[in-house]
Amino acid sequence: MSETSPMSPQDALVAVMVACSASDENMRTAELVAITRMVNHMPAFATYDPDRIRRVSRIVFDLFEEEDGLDALFGLIREALPERLYETAYALACDVVTADGRHSQVELRMLEEVREELKIDRLHAAAIEWGARVRHMVV
Repeated sequence: MSETSPMSPQDALVAVMVACSASDENMRTAELVAITRMVNHMPAFATYDPDRIRRVSRIVFDLFEEEDGLDALFGLIREALPERLYETAYALACDVVTADGRHSQVELRMLEEVREELKIDRLHAAAIEWGARVRHMVV
């Protein structure tokens, strides 16, 4: 990915996960492990080079420093991601936020932003959120 080329759909999925993890300015180990695990094992990433995670993360961090960076980030994500993968992006984001067993208000607000920006139906979002919650329950 060069500075002038757009993100790939997989880059956009990674960007959503990184943005949700970094939204509270504290990327926990469990969240990073969840991102790596999903990239390594999910079919959407079958042809993806995991070394790109670092480059996409840098883009997210740089945009977070800009005044309108979040809007720019969502613009890049929507440009790169086919609409049929919007719910996938939201599900991955929910899994990352839930991975450490904690939900800060900032992370929940970021999930709300993702939901709004990607126009995820509220009922679908509730089902996705429930699925993430039950997948990350502890015994």
